[in-house]
Amino acid sequence: MRELIALACAAPAPHHSRPWRFVHIASAEARETLADAMADAWRVDLEREERSVHQIAALLARSRSQLMEAPVLLLACLCLDKARVWPDSRRRVAERDMFVQSLGAALQNLLLAAGERGLAGYLKGAPLFCQDAVRAALDLPPDWAPAFLVLLGYPRAGAGLAARPAVAVQDLLVER
Repeated sequence: MRELIALACAAPAPHHSRPWRFVHIASAEARETLADAMADAWRVDLEREERSVHQIAALLARSRSQLMEAPVLLLACLCLDKARVWPDSRRRVAERDMFVQSLGAALQNLLLAAGERGLAGYLKGAPLFCQDAVRAALDLPPDWAPAFLVLLGYPRAGAGLAARPAVAVQDLLVER
């Protein structure tokens, strides 16, 4: 775990900072508290969308199962304490964007390093939608912004990656 976090922290970041914080959610009690808090927050959103009781129950059960059954569960948070406070909103937004993008680079490093060690993993962005609930459930400092859950484990024998459609590079690349 420590090795993966160290490799995540090799990612580029603004102002020579390390604006990422990680929480290893190892105990069943912490996982249950987190799953309950996230479910409560999501249920409110799903009810606002007028989802059926059955749809809500199925979505919440799937999410809870993912959190409870992942061999390794990490929470990645963004910490903006090293961000510059610009006097105008344009530069404040750009500053925050730099920090957010650096979190993406750190998570990419972590997932690539995990893959090199034979682990499979994926990101779950649900904490972005219920940051206050996640922060409270895990008793995190107020300046830690929960962003992604990282679920890691060894793949089942014979399991392969899901096929992805071919990339139409010409649709994504402009040359000048």
